[in-house]
Amino acid sequence: MTQGGYFHSVRLDLDKCKGCTNCIKRCPVEAIRVREGKAQIMEERCIDCGECVRVCPNHAKYVVTDGLDRLQQFRYRIALPAPAFYGQFRPDVPPGAVLAALMAVGFDGVFEVAVAAEAVTLATRAYLERGMPRAARPLISSACPAVIRLMQVRFPTLLPHIIPIESPMEMAARLAREEKAREWGVNPREIGAFFITPCAAKVTAAKQPEGSLVSSVDGVLSMSTMYAEVLRRLADVNPGTELHRSSGAGIGWGMAGGEGRALGTGTVLAVDGIHNVVAVLEEVERGTLSDVDFVEAQACVGGCIGGPLTVQNPFISRVRMRRLVEEFGRRSPGVDEAEVRRRFRQGFFDMAKTIKPRPVLRLDEDVTRAIRKMDRLEKTLARLPGLDCGACGSPTCRALAEDIVRERAFETDCIFQLREQLEELAERMVQLSRIVPPALSRDKASGGGGGGEPEDRD
Repeated sequence: MTQGGYFHSVRLDLDKCKGCTNCIKRCPVEAIRVREGKAQIMEERCIDCGECVRVCPNHAKYVVTDGLDRLQQFRYRIALPAPAFYGQFRPDVPPGAVLAALMAVGFDGVFEVAVAAEAVTLATRAYLERGMPRAARPLISSACPAVIRLMQVRFPTLLPHIIPIESPMEMAARLAREEKAREWGVNPREIGAFFITPCAAKVTAAKQPEGSLVSSVDGVLSMSTMYAEVLRRLADVNPGTELHRSSGAGIGWGMAGGEGRALGTGTVLAVDGIHNVVAVLEEVERGTLSDVDFVEAQACVGGCIGGPLTVQNPFISRVRMRRLVEEFGRRSPGVDEAEVRRRFRQGFFDMAKTIKPRPVLRLDEDVTRAIRKMDRLEKTLARLPGLDCGACGSPTCRALAEDIVRERAFETDCIFQLREQLEELAERMVQLSRIVPPALSRDKASGGGGGGEPEDRD
């Protein structure tokens, strides 16, 4: 479903929402408000990072993915498991067994996203070797779609720092369709490529890509759903070692720091967790990280193994992923470096379009009125307590001031402002109760009977 031009994989179940305000404090782009006891997601700001899904105690936020029934819409189906998928299983379950079990689910072929990650690593290395001016440093990875959307909303001036190379998910779909169409001798249009995702952001990236005109991914399946499907079939499949082609470098992309380690060149800064990413991007914006060549930024803590659609504890997954990286570390990559570099020069890995900022804070279409509203916003903010408590349903006092100016909230939504106004009203009522209208005698005003001289109360 696309709302107002934006597709969002993160959805809200109003029946489950209790208006607890947990989500508004954790959203990195202030995209959530609580009004009339229910959360509201501002679709122009939401980046589908999944933080609200992770912290909601009432499970009122959820991620929409494709179901297995979508496989039936294609004559041939290819599974594209993310590297983090391997980390969900016991240490005695090799990648080959996982891939064989996916075939048993109903796929005609598998193509590891880890192999595409190896190709993207080589393409990125070739891009860095071209040499870039110091002003463009640091370059920022394009692998995490939640980070890309975070930059569109909150750090638009940093968008030129993004390396214009497609993500492993997108490249896996392209490479898989090419390879299988050639191997099977079929029309590529008859092949459906299905990515197995650990997060919500990659669902959104496939449904509404930023760097591509149209995604090569035909469907996105939840990793938690596919984990259950694979688990049921593991005992009945051959390990299928011939299906597994990726090396430790590609598998390592599934956890924080893996991309930088695979790149193996330049000064790399790896950061994971959306709020940590925000802090690093603020440093980049201030120009304090020009000595860093490359920033690997992932929205989920621990990298993709910490995605909201995974099933395993990310710390346990990290141990298992490290074992796999070590075990297959000496294996040759699943792609030919010379071929990758040749295709890189031809533009095969390039994004088809420039990533542009997303307009989110537009107080008014008319510039003059917008300036007046900005002045009103600052004056309103000055009257608010600056505690950022969230009790008003907005994440910060500034967000509330913005909502007030945009006529989405009232100043009395702030409990401190409300209490102050109630105190002023109570004091005013007391003052009014002491005033005797000039048309009334003092005894009438005091509720006494008529006639006679009023009692001297002095």
